[in-house]
Formats: sequence, structure tokens, C-alpha cells
Amino acid sequence: MPSTAQLHPVPPVDRPAGAIAASLTEATVRFGAFTAIDGLSVDIEEGAFYTILGPSGCGKSTMLRLVSDLIPAASGEVSIFGKSTEQARLAREFAFVFQDATLLPWRSALKNVELPLEIGRRRGIDIPVGDKTPRELLKLVGLEGREEALPHELSGGMRQRVAIARALVCQPKLLLMDEPFGALDEMTRDHLNLQLLKIWEETGVTILFVTHSIPEAVFLGQKVMMLQSHPGRLREVVEIDLPSPRTIDMRDTQDFTRYSAYLRKLLETC
Repeated sequence: MPSTAQLHPVPPVDRPAGAIAASLTEATVRFGAFTAIDGLSVDIEEGAFYTILGPSGCGKSTMLRLVSDLIPAASGEVSIFGKSTEQARLAREFAFVFQDATLLPWRSALKNVELPLEIGRRRGIDIPVGDKTPRELLKLVGLEGREEALPHELSGGMRQRVAIARALVCQPKLLLMDEPFGALDEMTRDHLNLQLLKIWEETGVTILFVTHSIPEAVFLGQKVMMLQSHPGRLREVVEIDLPSPRTIDMRDTQDFTRYSAYLRKLLETC
């Protein structure tokens, strides 16, 4: 694993404004008598990188599952690129990356990335195919030369990169990430944060990224969405106006410290 001194900065990103990737309007989620999310309204711009913070139990993961059609809304509306969540799921408009890479242990890194395409062919599903092959996606995430490695031969960070490549193989427009780097050591996490920004830049994908780390949220996000608990609801969206390219050294700047301090105080009231 390279040191932070070897990590290359991510170039500036120029995104078109106006289009909405995901829209939630007064969205409410209930599990029996328990209200997990209450009246959540937010628009996610196409091509944006949003990080999501909030106390435990505020509905961060529930929000991603709502957007991905894994759970229904009790009331309100959710749309993905103007479609219902079910239509967007069937059209493969989004992909999900969990904290656990969930790779099949008997398949190589390359074969794990190819799996969604194989399943689609077997079921006769028209799977969107991007302009990068599974092998090229492994190169994009920094695993060139490890294509034939089995999961047990890869580090935790490498396995998570395979999972990201697998999520990108069907060319989703929206990438949902639920604490994907939460179990990794700090140096590996820093490296993958920079790689993720590079992937975002090269693919143009919209990203919703759940984290418990305030520095990670500030470093990655164009905007930080803060959720409040009991029940889960939107507290504030904070725009992160930091220069590009983002570098690890940026975390020592006054502006970075100021954003982190503001979010910490906001989190304490949530």
C-alpha cells in the first residue's frame, strides 16, 4: 500500500448543473410503529458527490435502502432520474456498495467483477455495459496485475476495490455507498478516498456516501447532508467549498478544520 506521500491529487471537477439524480419529497419510512425517517425532502444533483452524516439510528443507511428500492416509503415520493425506484432498479440506474465487500470466495477478482454481467445474460436481462471492461475497471481501482487473485489473497482494501469495480461494471448513474471504508485502517482509507475521487472524476457517476467520519465527509463531499435522529430527518446540507484538487495535506488547513468543527457542533445537536 503506498504512503500518503505517494498518493496523487485528484483534478478539479467540472459538472453540469440542473439535472436531478435523486429526489425525495416528504419521504417517510416506518417499521411497524417505529418511524425511521420522517418527511425527508432533498434533491441530489446529477454528478454530485454527497456525503451523509448523522448520529447512530438517524436513518442514514435506511435512506440509501429507500433510494435503492430495498424498502418502501410509507408516504411521500422518491424518484431516481425521473423514474420510480423500481423502474430505476430494473433499468440498472444505480448500484450499491456495502461495508462488507461480499465477494464470492471461489471466484477471482476479475470473475467477481464479471458476475453481474453473467447473471444478466443467464436471466435474459438487458444489462447496460459501460465503455470500460471488467479488466479495465480493475485497473481503474488500482488492481492491475491482481485480476486472478482470489478474495483471501487480497487485503481488505483491495477486496473493497473489487466491490467498487463490480458496482461500476453495469455503468450505473448513481452509486450508493454505505460506510464502504469504515472497517479499514487509516492509511488504507486515505488511499481509497483519493481513488474514489478519481473514479468519480473519470466516470461522472453521482455518489451518495454514508460515513461516521467527519474528516472523511468533508474530504470527499461537495456537500455534506446532516441527518437528525428520533425520527430521522434532514437537519442541514452543508456545501464544502474547498479547492480542487483535494489532497491529504488539505486536512491540516484552516478551512478544513473550520468545516470539521462546524459539522461536529451540528452533530452534537442532532
